[in-house]
Formats: sequence, structure tokens, C-alpha cells
Amino acid sequence: MATSDELAQIGISKEEKDKLVAEVMRYMLFKTHQTSGCPVKREELTGIITKNYRQRALPALVINEAKDRLSATFGYEMRELQRTRAPSTRAGRPTQSQQANVEAKSYILVSQLDPEVYRKYVEDKEAAHLSGFSFTVITLIHLAGGKISGDDLWRQLKRLGLKENDENHSVFGDNKQALELLVQQRYLMKEKLAGPEGHVVMYELAERALDETISGKLKDYISEIVGTSTVAEENSS
Repeated sequence: MATSDELAQIGISKEEKDKLVAEVMRYMLFKTHQTSGCPVKREELTGIITKNYRQRALPALVINEAKDRLSATFGYEMRELQRTRAPSTRAGRPTQSQQANVEAKSYILVSQLDPEVYRKYVEDKEAAHLSGFSFTVITLIHLAGGKISGDDLWRQLKRLGLKENDENHSVFGDNKQALELLVQQRYLMKEKLAGPEGHVVMYELAERALDETISGKLKDYISEIVGTSTVAEENSS
């Protein structure tokens, strides 16, 4: 938390600073809910802070305090995301706009609550089907080596009853949109590559899918499935 001397150097009162911190917290909570957990760009938060203030050091101070208060008050970690690389072009190099996208920081909210407490009091049971879909897609891409073509991914999903062009699925609605949401949430990275038979869409695991909280669960799940299959094969032989 900023001291009175630090605030005096910046030229803002404690009341003004507290109001900005509350606005950033409110924006993170509501935007995360409205966009189904899609990352919030730092520039959006900076825009809230600099709307009526021009002090250069103010955005970092307010955002850092918002992080602390979200953790202390709501049990959420405001985690920073940053792309590790840009999607490649046909020449194999990112364009200037793509490079800017790589360097743009964004934030997500991650629960710090005990998993059992979170499931009992916070987890949205009506969104469980989306969590299952996300985990299934991430698992398929992980087993494919971390990257898979769109055609191969949809071929695997079709075996589970999910057709690419189904816009009226009884659970997911538009299946393509359900997959696109994983790109927007930064679980997947999507890029279009030029091939001998035309453009090919490729999906690759992105930052959130590579995070230890997800990858650890994924490895445990795969180990459990493999172990179960091995035991079943031994029993049948």
C-alpha cells in the first residue's frame, strides 16, 4: 500500500487513490464475469486510471494495490499474462501488429480458495459443461504434442459427438464458438498457416493451459486414465 509520502510525490490524495483502486477492482470482477473469464488488457485498466489523471507512476501504483485488495478481500489472484511468442506469418515472422499483441500485458482472476471451498460456495455449476469441454480439448492437444490441426482436432471431437458445423448443440450451442472462446480465454493459440493444399488452421496450447495449475491436473488425469487402462488390460489377459 502506498505511503502518504509516495502519494504526495505523485500528487494525488489517499481518497482519490482509493477510489481508483475500487474502480479497477470492480472492472476486473465484472469484466471477467461478462466475458466468461477472458483476460482483461492492462491498457483497459490504465484507461480507467488515466481518464482524469496524467501522473505516469499512477497506473502501476493503483494496479498493484488492486491486486493486493482483490486477494485480501475476495481471495482472487490477479495474475498477469504475457504471450511467449507471436503467431507466425507465411514468412515465419510476426508482423508489427502481432508483435505489439505479444508485448501487451493482460490479467486474469485465479481463485486462491481451497478447492473444496471453491467448489462448494463459488463454482458455477451451470458452467460445468464448459469446464469439461475445455479440459477435453486441452487434453487432446496435449496428447498430440501441444499442437494440432483444426481438422484433426474436430475429427477427435466428432468421436465424442461434437461436430464442427453444429450451431445448435443441445449443451454448447455453436460448437465453433465454444472452441473460439478457449482462444479468447488464452487456453489455446490459433494460427492459419499456408500449406501445399491451402491454408491450415493450427491450435496450440497457450499460457493458461501451460500454467502449472492446469498442466499438473492434466498430467494426473492422463496418468489415472493410462493406469486404469493398463489394469483393465492385465485383468482381461
